[in-house]
Amino acid sequence: MPLRETISAGQQHRALGLSTFAFTICFAVWTIFAIIGIEIKQELGLNDTQFGLLVGTPILTGSLVRLFLGVWTDQYGGRVIFPLTMLASAASTVLLSHADSYPLMLLAALGLGLAGGGFAVGVAYVSKWYPQERQGAALGFFGMGNVGAAVTKFLAPWIMVAFGWQAVAQIWAGALALVAVLFFLFAKDDPELAARRLSGEKPKGLKEQLEPLRNEQVWRFSLYYFFVFGAFVALALWLPKYLIGVYGVDVKVAGMLAATFSLSASVFRAYGGILSDRYGARKIMYATFGVSLFLLFMLSYPATDYTIHGVKGDIRFSTSMGLVPFVMAIFVLGFFMSLGKAAVFKHIPVYYPDHVGSVGGLVGLVGGLGGFILPIVFGAVSDLTGIWTSCFAVLFALVGVALTWMHLAIRQMEHKASGIDARSLPQFPEMAGLHDAARHGPVPAAKVLADWRPEDPQFWEETGQRIASRNLMISIPALLLAFSVWMVWSVVVAKLPLIGFDYTTDQLFWLAALPGLSGATLRIFYSFMVPIFGGRLWTTLSTASLLIPAFGIGYAVQNPDTPYFIFLVLALLCGFGGGNFASSMANIGFFFPKSRKGNALALNGGLGNLGVSVMQFLVPVVITTGVFGAIGGDAQVTKDGAHLWLQNAGFIWVPFIIASALLAWFGMNDIADAKASFAEQAAIFQRKHNWLMCWLYGSFIGFSASLPLLAKKEFPEVEVLKYVWIAPLVGAISRAATGWVADRWGGARVTFWVFIAMIAATLGVVHFLQAKDFSGFLAMFIVMFAVTGVGNASTFQMIPNIMRLEMPRLMPELSAAEATRKAEKEAAAIVGFTSAIAAYGAFYIPKAFGSSITLSGSALPALFGFMIFYVSCAALTWWAYTRRGGLLHDIERGAPAAPLSQGVPA
Repeated sequence: MPLRETISAGQQHRALGLSTFAFTICFAVWTIFAIIGIEIKQELGLNDTQFGLLVGTPILTGSLVRLFLGVWTDQYGGRVIFPLTMLASAASTVLLSHADSYPLMLLAALGLGLAGGGFAVGVAYVSKWYPQERQGAALGFFGMGNVGAAVTKFLAPWIMVAFGWQAVAQIWAGALALVAVLFFLFAKDDPELAARRLSGEKPKGLKEQLEPLRNEQVWRFSLYYFFVFGAFVALALWLPKYLIGVYGVDVKVAGMLAATFSLSASVFRAYGGILSDRYGARKIMYATFGVSLFLLFMLSYPATDYTIHGVKGDIRFSTSMGLVPFVMAIFVLGFFMSLGKAAVFKHIPVYYPDHVGSVGGLVGLVGGLGGFILPIVFGAVSDLTGIWTSCFAVLFALVGVALTWMHLAIRQMEHKASGIDARSLPQFPEMAGLHDAARHGPVPAAKVLADWRPEDPQFWEETGQRIASRNLMISIPALLLAFSVWMVWSVVVAKLPLIGFDYTTDQLFWLAALPGLSGATLRIFYSFMVPIFGGRLWTTLSTASLLIPAFGIGYAVQNPDTPYFIFLVLALLCGFGGGNFASSMANIGFFFPKSRKGNALALNGGLGNLGVSVMQFLVPVVITTGVFGAIGGDAQVTKDGAHLWLQNAGFIWVPFIIASALLAWFGMNDIADAKASFAEQAAIFQRKHNWLMCWLYGSFIGFSASLPLLAKKEFPEVEVLKYVWIAPLVGAISRAATGWVADRWGGARVTFWVFIAMIAATLGVVHFLQAKDFSGFLAMFIVMFAVTGVGNASTFQMIPNIMRLEMPRLMPELSAAEATRKAEKEAAAIVGFTSAIAAYGAFYIPKAFGSSITLSGSALPALFGFMIFYVSCAALTWWAYTRRGGLLHDIERGAPAAPLSQGVPA
């Protein structure tokens, strides 16, 4: 171990990075039959059992060779064994592209499967570069190479449709061979091998390497991996065929949707190692098996029609899982399987540091066999029963057995250890005989900041500022993308009638309004997610979730027969972007001291809001050209003969979302003590001023959602999408740059005049609508957005001052210091809750415009209703806060204002 501790971080990162990249390409080749097998099945007329055998053959080879490849890596080094393995697999993949019969394809598939053995090589190689306390995270990161299955599902369908399955095999083989050469050139011998060569020591013999395999613990360990990894591989291979057969989608859509499972079952593996370190692997395994059992029960229930003979006649109903719930279910299933894979495998280098190759090889072998056996079982059970969901029933039974066995083993161990503190027991019951608390105790995760003191000037200057700034710089683009996806539906909806979607005006405004409704609702829940999951994981998850509506939009708009219900679902899913704001602001707030918190949150919220303008500027451009070529699909022909690629409104965000999610995962941090009790925060529901501030906080996001559609409806002769993005841009800049106005003159006074300006601007909109003057109409909206940006800052500047003044009255028993701390906690909670409630403006403002036009043929009634609302807000602000005797009158005109502690949420 001391040898490993002398290795530089650069050497470790290079070994880990090269190995992870190589394993990703290996896994992409290893699962290639998930896509090309569909076309091969049709060409050769294979039944489901034959298809399952063909798909599973590479998995068999890759599993069986893992044990020996792991041993050879311990003996001869990963720098040699890894490239040789990849080259042998690449040669077999080329042979596959020339095979013209089923037996020859099976032979080529055997050799192709060597790519799967790269896992054992990488585990043995990577573990030798890291000390024990970091091996779990390192191997978890390496295991994320499972994402290669998603790479195949994303890219292979398009290449296969365009050039045939043979081209896929040849391209994948070429990539694998190239990576093998690059790995050999740039990788270094692991430190143990280098030291052994210097000393002339011979490697351990095969018998000595295999000695730990006599332990029953290792074999039971392997059972867990049979499910968490084997079932993952099996489903990665089986899902495209399942989606085509059950839901009737084409191979490209099937590949994309199946990739959501592969992604979730891969990219979160590193976090599984961190959670196992923090909470114990036993808890992670319970969570994995428990959630999987529930989801697999739901997935295994077949579509069924019921007829009940009732008193007044037959009652008929059906049960089935739609496509969107199915994709969501497998995404969650993949997430927990990803955690389980890390929880199982991270212990191998800890308990068997000198036999990582052999033990890891055996565990990987058994897990890989699951990937071979289960597809064959899936095919056989499907042939026997004729029920598509039978594959999930098989996995349900498997998880039930594994969970029962694990629980009984734990109970038996606890019975034997009665009288001993249960917390001292090993994280896995089968490791009781090997557990050493001193060696095998949990260690803090590298990305968790256990010591975080931003209020300490020395700590902030030396350490804190750099880390906080990095997290802020990663958070801003993630939030910008969230706002872009949240509001993209407003532009898409405006174009739907042009390409053949025959929806009424009210239906279109419903579609524009629903993202606001779901986004506002999700904000309430997202506010509590960061203390539960950690800011790093939640930012990654919430950003990655944007892929679902982005892909969904891209596919749905290409078919005019897409049901209106699907568009309603996609509109609701766009609300993921709206919910992200609450968690993003909560997370960033933890990183900065009070003196810098306001500016940091203003930058995060204000620049994040630029996503609305970015979307409204970018989308009209990309939908007029085939940005993605043949991969992006054909253009839609409008009623006037023009061509639109409306699917690009969704697809354009995909690469940026993926990059941002990865950046969040690898670049952000969690703060260990960033926790807040819900009971502490729930006190705000009893505070009068919480509800008053909810009423006052006007959200410009509702106008952002409705402006494109309203402008298009009122000015059909104008290309409004070229101009409407200016208004939210002005609003975002105003929000980020005008916090000082409220600091200078007082939040309540500024808020009062903001509402007066909003009343005047609304009257201006009414005037120019009646005059049919688009320039004046747009100018008034720009004014409205600008003053609302000022109001966002001024309204939230009021909250800390209100709570500091109110707390001595509400809780007189508290000391001055305690009252201040309590006021800051409640002010923070009010900020989050108020931003969530106000976000419902993104629903009710577009809906108000739609209903107004439907009922009266004009948007004027809605505008007059908004004007009345602003009058009530101005009156409330004056009466409660700014008049003589109002709560904030004196402090804003004489006593210094309390320092701003919360920034400018949206």
